[in-house]
Formats: sequence, structure tokens, C-alpha cells
Amino acid sequence: MALIPVTILSGFLGSGKTTLLKHILSEHHGKKIAVIENEFGEENIDNEILIQDSNEQIVQMSNGCVCCTIRGDLVEALNQLWEQKKDKKIDFDRVVIETTGVANPGPVAQTFFMDDEVATRYILDAVVTLVDAKHGHQQLDQQVEAQQQVGFADRIFITKTDLVTEPEVAKLKHRLMHMNPRAPISAISKGVVPLDQVLDLRGFNLNDKLEIDPHFLEQDDHDHSECGHDHHEHGPDCGHHHHGEQTQTVQFMQKPKSHTDRIQSFVFRSDRPFDSKKLEDFLGGVLSVFGSKMMRYKGVLYIKGSARKVIIQGVHEMMGSDLGAPWGKDKKESKMVFIGTDLPKDLLLGGLETCLV
Repeated sequence: MALIPVTILSGFLGSGKTTLLKHILSEHHGKKIAVIENEFGEENIDNEILIQDSNEQIVQMSNGCVCCTIRGDLVEALNQLWEQKKDKKIDFDRVVIETTGVANPGPVAQTFFMDDEVATRYILDAVVTLVDAKHGHQQLDQQVEAQQQVGFADRIFITKTDLVTEPEVAKLKHRLMHMNPRAPISAISKGVVPLDQVLDLRGFNLNDKLEIDPHFLEQDDHDHSECGHDHHEHGPDCGHHHHGEQTQTVQFMQKPKSHTDRIQSFVFRSDRPFDSKKLEDFLGGVLSVFGSKMMRYKGVLYIKGSARKVIIQGVHEMMGSDLGAPWGKDKKESKMVFIGTDLPKDLLLGGLETCLV
């Protein structure tokens, strides 16, 4: 059987995970999805939705979906679902895992790389995080887990935007972007997130798609964190290469001054090629020392002597690399984004600089 893609759904209490899960478990969307729900979470699915006997652990939905309530280890739940699928007792072609509101999604994500049995059956597609527009700032200030949920995300949705003003949404979006510039951030209100924006995001694939919020890459001409106005989706730098412009080797945007988020991000860019041996040695050392603090990182690299892009991506100490497409007419430029807790940015940026040819 083909590997089954898995989406991790995270978000604090009140962020709207239950609304999304109810949609998955009751709407006739034509997808066969198994939802693994942690029954110890604060936002359990109503029994009316599940229509289940309390002794049942895996329940078939009328729309072809499956709901599995965890009463133990995640690995056990995944393996149990797989065995029932293999025995043709149930059918599903993807999984959504709801983490509890106060959970760090990191260990859940690592399960798909570290457990051999799980890795031969499932493939992690993406971490999707919901942030409550009304209480998001407060949760980020008070709960490190809320920051971890943002740092690990491949896509972020700001929910319940109808309860706050546009400038408040813009300020929260700006804060989230500084913590995680690689995850697209969308604001939604009174409704369910379209499933095609949640599933098949390929956030963990080794591909050369590395989109960084353009505002993050703008020169820090003025401190946006206090200005209160919304920043349009397409700023002066919307990802297109403008030939003839001077490329800045390293760009680092400070976090907004109004918050002290431990989880921060920074970007390294250079149009000079890397020496592959120096880079390999440096990254190996960085991962052995700081791997536990590095949540997500990804790079599309220009390596001397290689006609193809080199892609690296990792979670904590686990890094994968692969050859991407030929550079062709694309501008040869390395671009890396790091997201982590209390990372020594000067050391990392300076070290990468020494690995250039």
C-alpha cells in the first residue's frame, strides 16, 4: 500500500479545531479521512457527531471518514488503524491528528521519522496551526506551547477574526510572521477552513519550494510592529527576482519590539556558492549542539560544482537532503530559513558565511 499522508492539527483552546474536525467528520466532501482525536483534549468532539458507543475506539462515519479516539500511545493508534485498513474492516486514505490544546506538536511530528513501523506506513504531510484572533497574543505571551505550535507550522490560520478589528488581526499576523516566515498565514472568520488548504500541503517534502513572507525579507526601514496598519499580501518584494539589483548576502529581520517571543526565525541568503564540505561540517556541528532548539529549517542551496539545486530540510536533529531541479535560467542563490528557540543567530549566520566559496 502507498504511504498514507498525515496532517497534524494544532492550536490552543478556543482556536477552532473542533469546528474543523466536525466538518471533516460530518461533511460529504468525498475524502476518506481517519481523524485521530485525543480524548484528553479540552475540545472533544460531541458524541452526537461521533454517534459512538463509549466502548468503541474506532468508529466509521456515514461520510466514509473514520474517527479514532486515543486511549494510549499515538503509535499504537496509528498501527491499529493500519491493521484494520489492511484487513479491509475500515477504509481511509489520509489521517488528521488532533493534538491537545496545550501540546507541542514537535514530538508528534518526530514520531513519523523515528518510529520505523510508522515510517513504512505513513508520511507526514504538514503541521497546520489555528490561532484565535481574540486571545492569540495572550496565549503566545503566556504559553510556550502556543509559540511551539506556531514555530512548527507549515500553514497558520487566524480564526474568529470577526471578533476583533482589522488592525488587531494585522498586528497578530505580523507577530506570527516573525516567528514563522515560511508558513502562509490566512485570516478566516465564521467558517471552516477549506480542506484543500489543510490537506496535501507537502510541508515536509524535499522540494525546492521555499516561500518566505515577502515582508520578512524587506529592509527594516521602519519598525512595523508598532505601526498598526495592515501589510498587503504583495509587498515590494513578492518573491520575484529583480535582475540587476544588488543582492544582500545576509538579511535578518528583528522580531517586533512589543513582544519577547523565544521562538524566532531568521533567513540567510547569498548569491555566492557554498563549499559543500565546509557546509556539511558546519551544519553537522550546529545540529549536534543546537538541534534540540531548532524546530524547523529548510534551504534551497547554490553549491559550487553542482548544476542542480540542493535541498535540505529538518526537524530538530533530523535533517534530510536531496538534489532538486537544475538551476537553468533561475537566479543562482542560496536561501535558508531557521525557526527555533533562543537560537544564536549571529553564530549561525556568521558560520554560514564562512562556508561560502
